[in-house]
Amino acid sequence: MNQQQQQIIQWLNADSYRMQALSIARKLGLSQWCLAAGFVRNLVWDQLHGHRAPTPLNDIDLVYFDEQNISEQHDLQLEAQLQQHSFSQHPPFPWSVKNQARMHLRSGRLPYNSTEDAISYWVEVETAIGARLKENGDIELVAPLGLDALFTHTITLNAKNGDIDTYHQRINSKDWQRHWPELRLVV
Repeated sequence: MNQQQQQIIQWLNADSYRMQALSIARKLGLSQWCLAAGFVRNLVWDQLHGHRAPTPLNDIDLVYFDEQNISEQHDLQLEAQLQQHSFSQHPPFPWSVKNQARMHLRSGRLPYNSTEDAISYWVEVETAIGARLKENGDIELVAPLGLDALFTHTITLNAKNGDIDTYHQRINSKDWQRHWPELRLVV
């Protein structure tokens, strides 16, 4: 395990909100699941910027891979289950569940073969990361594009995705550079 992996895992372990979310998500027993995108990315950016309190999450992206049931309705049922498991949490967990086995339909790509494969097409390199809690309590990271960019104060267009318009739309709508002013764009 490299130093960046160790650092992220240490930060996750020290964040009771995120650890509780990981614990709740693990209870679903989903295939290839992880809590991804801003769940890990924002934590790293908060730490690198010296934020004393975590930036609130707009959503908690639980992604998984199940080719047998790709209905959006199933994802909504899973979100409802997660809400039941976390009803006493304040603020409530803003769950967003997406089966990556159907996400190729939204992007017009060939079917993905795993959660990791799907994540590898996400728009920004720094967003293509997830974490899961294993049965023994250890945290495992899913980072098909690596971790280096996450530690360089950048928002990098993923060349594998290549959608520059969506990249710019996300930069504008997410307002990342206001929350983390040291970030710079890399296209």
